[in-house]
Amino acid sequence: MKKYWHVIGIGIQNNLTYRVNYLARTLFSFIPLFAMLSLWRTIYAGKEQGSALGGYTQAQMIFYYLLVAVVDVLTAVNEDDWQIAADIREGNISQFLLKPIDYLWYRLCLFFSGRIAFIAMASVPLAVFIFCFRDYVVWPAGGAALPAFVISLVLTALLQFFISYTMAMLAFWMLEISTFIFILFAFEYLASGHLFPLDLLPPVIGHALFFTPFPSMLYVPVAIYMGKIAGAAIWFRLLGQLLWLLLAYALARFAWRRGIKKYAAFGG
Repeated sequence: MKKYWHVIGIGIQNNLTYRVNYLARTLFSFIPLFAMLSLWRTIYAGKEQGSALGGYTQAQMIFYYLLVAVVDVLTAVNEDDWQIAADIREGNISQFLLKPIDYLWYRLCLFFSGRIAFIAMASVPLAVFIFCFRDYVVWPAGGAALPAFVISLVLTALLQFFISYTMAMLAFWMLEISTFIFILFAFEYLASGHLFPLDLLPPVIGHALFFTPFPSMLYVPVAIYMGKIAGAAIWFRLLGQLLWLLLAYALARFAWRRGIKKYAAFGG
């Protein structure tokens, strides 16, 4: 276990060398967020005061996107899949076949170290952004909402990592996997609640999406915090997240075992 703590420490140091890049990425990520908030303000401006869309008032809709920004900073995968694919393509994983270290746990440690470094750099601009919209910020919807929200965040981060890791395993069979990564990102962006709350979809489509892992990758923690998922449904959705996480982990392990049989590296 000590070696993995060492990996996390080295990962944090390496990621902090890109702190300006992280800061710039955070600042520019607010541009589409401002655009979405302006769009929804325009939509609600044409409606009666206090009216709701999909169960969201204007204040709730704005707070929804604030929470999306927070969850994204805490859980999103940044370039891990590209780096894993590059390790496979360039033969860098050969060293992990000769050393007593598990490549999946090695990458997971780097993922968490990257999140720590990114949060350290993004916390100030994110705090300023939230302060500007402080009138819309509310406390968790109920007593169980906050601990359930924290648990859901952890499950969300792990699920995003294992799905990205599994996708990167395609590099064992294909030279270029960028198309598949972009397709996955597009589905995740639409079906996880990034673009709009899933409550706005027709009920049939909304329920059907929960048979996919995408809502568990963002919508579930946000909905738990806001009380859109409450009572016994909270634990049901957390169980759903856990099941998707276990499935993603199993697929990651399976893809590695199959891929390593096709792996070949030359030179020294």
